[in-house]
Amino acid sequence: MKYCPECGAPVELRLPQDDNRERHVCTVCATIHYHNPKLIVGAIPEWEDGRILLCRRAIEPRHGLWTLPAGFMENGETTAEAAARETLEEANARVDITHLYSMYNLPYINQVHLLFRARLLDLDFSPGVESLDVALFEERDIPWDTLAFRPVKYTLQRFFSDRRSGSFPFFNADLNAPGHTHDGHA
Repeated sequence: MKYCPECGAPVELRLPQDDNRERHVCTVCATIHYHNPKLIVGAIPEWEDGRILLCRRAIEPRHGLWTLPAGFMENGETTAEAAARETLEEANARVDITHLYSMYNLPYINQVHLLFRARLLDLDFSPGVESLDVALFEERDIPWDTLAFRPVKYTLQRFFSDRRSGSFPFFNADLNAPGHTHDGHA
């Protein structure tokens, strides 16, 4: 950040009084500009027969790889609304959001991923503008080697395990940058 969105003056990094980290502070109006993690919100759309709807990405990052429908939460919406909107945008699919299933903290890229269980309302789906393809997958057919993101892979692994046990408890974990040896997932 170089300029204050409030008044247009230059900003500088400094430690505001009673704060514990440097922030962008306007040199004229003294407005403090906070940069906070982004919420990535999505759904695990499940059809009646247990298959899961996945999208093949038409955009970067990870173009051409498979993922659950998810994306950045917008201002003015709830997390459940964001999950339903992203599913509609990426897969033209309508879902009933049931409950929050997993949360992954990715502090190395300032993101938090929230994935909700969802019931696919019908089979009327098709690729949205951010998807090359959308398809329903049984567990054995999930393209495990071409999943785009670790939170999606870990969530799907846990989901199928939980489905076999008949219990879907909320799961929360921290992920380190790729290449680090230990993630906080089970």
